[in-house]
Amino acid sequence: MAKKNKAQNIKKDIEVRVEELLSQLTLREKVSLLSGKDEWNTVPIERLGIPSITMTDGPHGVRAGNPETGRKVGPSTCFPTGISMASSWNTELVERVGKALGEETRGMGCDILLGPCVNIVRTPLAGRNFEAFSEDPYLAGKIGVAFVNGVQSQQVGTSVKHYATNNCEIERHRGSSEVDERTLREIYLAQFEAIVKEAKPWTVMCSYNRINGVYASQNNHLQNEILKDEWGFDGFVVSDWGANHTIFESVQGGLDLEMPGPARYFGDFLMQAVQNWQIDEAVIDKAARRILRIILKSGKMDKPVKLLKGSVNTPAHEALARELAEEAITLLKNDGKLLPLDMKKVKSIAVIGPNAAEARIGGGGSSYVVPPYRVSPLEALKARLGKLVKVEYELGCDNYVELPIVNDDWLSLPDGSGKGLKGEYFNNADLSGEPASVRTDPRAEFWMSGSTPAENVSKDKFSIRWTGQLTVPDTDTYTLWIGHTGTYRLYLDNDLVLEDLDPEGERFEDRFSQKSVEKELAGGHPYALKIEYIKSLRHGLSVGRLAMAASLKGRANEKMQKAIELASKCDVALIFAGMPEGYETEGNDRPDMELPGMQNELIEAVTKVNKNTVVVLNVGSPVRMPWIDEVPALVEAYYPGQEAGNAVAKVLLGEINPSGKLSITFPKKLENNPAYLNSSYYGARKVIYGEGIFIGYRYYDQRGVKPLFPFGFGLSYTTYKYGKVKAPKKVKKGKPVEISVTVKNTGDRAGKEVVQLYVSDKASSLPRPPKELKGFSKVALEPGETKTVTFTLDERALSFYDPQQGGWVAEPGEFEVLVGSSSRDIRGKATFTLV
Repeated sequence: MAKKNKAQNIKKDIEVRVEELLSQLTLREKVSLLSGKDEWNTVPIERLGIPSITMTDGPHGVRAGNPETGRKVGPSTCFPTGISMASSWNTELVERVGKALGEETRGMGCDILLGPCVNIVRTPLAGRNFEAFSEDPYLAGKIGVAFVNGVQSQQVGTSVKHYATNNCEIERHRGSSEVDERTLREIYLAQFEAIVKEAKPWTVMCSYNRINGVYASQNNHLQNEILKDEWGFDGFVVSDWGANHTIFESVQGGLDLEMPGPARYFGDFLMQAVQNWQIDEAVIDKAARRILRIILKSGKMDKPVKLLKGSVNTPAHEALARELAEEAITLLKNDGKLLPLDMKKVKSIAVIGPNAAEARIGGGGSSYVVPPYRVSPLEALKARLGKLVKVEYELGCDNYVELPIVNDDWLSLPDGSGKGLKGEYFNNADLSGEPASVRTDPRAEFWMSGSTPAENVSKDKFSIRWTGQLTVPDTDTYTLWIGHTGTYRLYLDNDLVLEDLDPEGERFEDRFSQKSVEKELAGGHPYALKIEYIKSLRHGLSVGRLAMAASLKGRANEKMQKAIELASKCDVALIFAGMPEGYETEGNDRPDMELPGMQNELIEAVTKVNKNTVVVLNVGSPVRMPWIDEVPALVEAYYPGQEAGNAVAKVLLGEINPSGKLSITFPKKLENNPAYLNSSYYGARKVIYGEGIFIGYRYYDQRGVKPLFPFGFGLSYTTYKYGKVKAPKKVKKGKPVEISVTVKNTGDRAGKEVVQLYVSDKASSLPRPPKELKGFSKVALEPGETKTVTFTLDERALSFYDPQQGGWVAEPGEFEVLVGSSSRDIRGKATFTLV
């Protein structure tokens, strides 16, 4: 009670201070609070001591590897992505990860981490599925609550995104999600509601797209009527970067902060709208209050300022990243108990595949994190097995669709003392004189939009020189590719290899230039690398990318044949397949469910010559598996963060008993996905959500369609026995329902089981899915140990949204609770009557 009273007093004190500050602000100052100062900071009001608050991309690490205005730059811990967090089904662990992310955000000098991404996984093709949690709003909500609670325990805010129905990337800036009110409430808003009510995030980020024809940034129904008025959200709504489209309609519709800055639609235009009586000043006051509230909540106005110090890349954070990866990794098939590998019998291992020697730690886009290191599966296996087992490697095939950004491990400083490149930033357009700023940059890629690249450097006129060493692992012919705006020159050992001058054109497609060359490079030789970049004086956007890879030049069959020969002579073949770096990404969707390149052919060929073949997948979304009946063991690793290889190796070798469960359904083919039934299921100007509430496992259950792997599925190295499900016979409306079941570890290994509870409404006035997830618990059990798992269901767990009544309805009648190990592996049932 004392703790609750203290929180109430703090909140009351903040509200008093908000009103005091607001009363002292001029109209211009109030309006200035509603847009950014630059890419990441809000506008300060120095006259009243109101500071900027600084935001940073997330959600699975603090994105600070590129030059950012007013931001600390450097590597940060890369945790497994959102799909891994949900696949752990472990809210306690996710909350600890959130706490570590809060510490890293504070350690990088930022106040708000832009995440989590809680959009529903509607179609397997959506580019940002790897960032999201689940196809199920209950699971996404519970994981999201844990994430936000963890981050915000460190005096750091979160921004729950993207509100709402941002379920594909193609046409996301102008497409309209056409979705009915019931589907919105039950599927696409329910997780936002849970997080807002239970975890109280500091901010919510609106999406780019329209919802039923109205942009999210000015959607009064979503932002004012539902989020603020109905759910009681007291933080501020921030636009996704560039998602605002209007001067006063958006702030009237509930948008509080336009990002990035300087103001594009707000600022002077919004001032004039107030002065011309197009919008009442009271609306500006409401938005300004919300900004002030979060600034005060951050503690940056308290005297003395007592912000938590934070920490970055600590051993504890690295261990936590590995723990999350271990708990998320999902064992999908294990015929003949091939896994874990019996090292008493295995003397030779063939490590094969495009994702074996390189760790695939995350997807592309704004969530990409530059870590201090990354561990590949090949590296981890060799380190763990030493000389006891012969571990040999062959690539087998490539999987990149576009040339990948030059491997970070191939780059080092000019003197070879560390990774990265020496960056020299000049406050002129010809690289003359002394640099205004010098620092180490982690990779040969940058993207800046109207922002300064470094301290003391103009955002409008600058040039950059990067120098270092390029060392490729193997002697081969390499394709080097540059894509850029501005002028770009690439030198190797002082020879000009590529030069491309500032391209003409007004559109991005016209002014983004590409050029490539093939060059023979010696493996292990440190080539002196120099890149010169001069910003275009005609355009604000500055982009530069160096991509490269070995050119197979007709040797694809040779590469595959070497892998097949290696597999044929080893006891076990481990194939590491999946997506190339950044293929699953913000800004684009996949064209199909296929593994890129010749990976399917590689898997089929290796399986024919080695009956002990294990496939490990690095994918953030379902893929087609034409080889699934032939492969005895399959592991889904998702994108496991910087400790990827160590986590995977520990699972394969039995040091960790896998306990991850799928948070999305894996269909056999794309045509089985319910969203596919709509002609404009993704990537159109109008995206019709015709499947309604029947998304994911709800659809597969309703139609009796057998998926490749069902929602909630995941195997273990041990076995579990469920007892009888206990439930009351009758429950009064409004009263909690207590359900319990015993679970026993009947195997010889310790393990963790995810006990899942689904609810079925046996008779309803509106159509409902056959069952819906309404509870889960991850239980640790020693061999022979039994535990009782108890669930408490409230009335909301029994309810559906009735658009005619405008609210949630739990109708009296019979309900069935189903408890099991997955949505298709129900171990026990019980019924009760709601009266």
